[in-house]
Amino acid sequence: MSLRAHNLSLAYGRQPIIRRLDLPELQRGTLTALIGPNGAGKSTLLRGLAGLERIRGEVCLDGEALDRLPPAERSRRIAYMPQSLPGGVALSVLDSLLASLRVSVFDNEPQRADPLALALAALQRVGISPLREQRLDRLSGGQRQLVSLAQLLAQRPQVLLLDEPTSALDLNYQLRVMQCIREEVRRHDLIGIAVLHDIGLAARHADQLVVLQEGDLVAAGTAEVVLTPTLFRQVYGVEARVERCSRQTLQVVIDGVAGSPPAPAAAPGPAASDTR
Repeated sequence: MSLRAHNLSLAYGRQPIIRRLDLPELQRGTLTALIGPNGAGKSTLLRGLAGLERIRGEVCLDGEALDRLPPAERSRRIAYMPQSLPGGVALSVLDSLLASLRVSVFDNEPQRADPLALALAALQRVGISPLREQRLDRLSGGQRQLVSLAQLLAQRPQVLLLDEPTSALDLNYQLRVMQCIREEVRRHDLIGIAVLHDIGLAARHADQLVVLQEGDLVAAGTAEVVLTPTLFRQVYGVEARVERCSRQTLQVVIDGVAGSPPAPAAAPGPAASDTR
């Protein structure tokens, strides 16, 4: 059971953004990170997979072509999270989840479930239960992102499409959100695809990376295989290394802009015996 995407193309007017792109087969229970420089087409590809942009090519979920499904059925199976919720919404956090559940088309299991219980459970999993009575228009951008993630989890889709889910979050919530996403994907056998700019987060939490540049697929595979000095130089224009720390976690070390002269060595400090 998987998501397959073949020969994908997408353009804005006459400007091609994605050109005949083949994605690796994305298995259920796995999280894939889309990475690449600004303008690579990552968010555009995500919107195309969600059905929000006209995309050419073949996209199949568990062997069934998505473009042949009614829009309501496609939205039931695939949930899309934009970079942030719009401001100016006066609903409470809890009411916003209940509203999103009312307009969603559920399969039999959630249909029998209590919407309030689904909403409260999603808030707890994301770690924002204390915000349930707060109004959306009084939340920070990062808090609204967490609400958006909770809305998706409450709907129980088959595919999660997440556009920069950690972009407005502090370090603590970045880790919590990525851990939550990964746990949900594995526990409920979902297919997760997330656009991420933080390559360290992608390497730590994603099962595989898909690297885009100017609408083309550059590399795909595990972080250990994909993240090489050559890739950083060609795609990002930087000199970088990937090393393992004492806990065996992959760490990305950026040494500088590719082609620039090395930084001068720092002057030696005083000997230990000279310090006071």
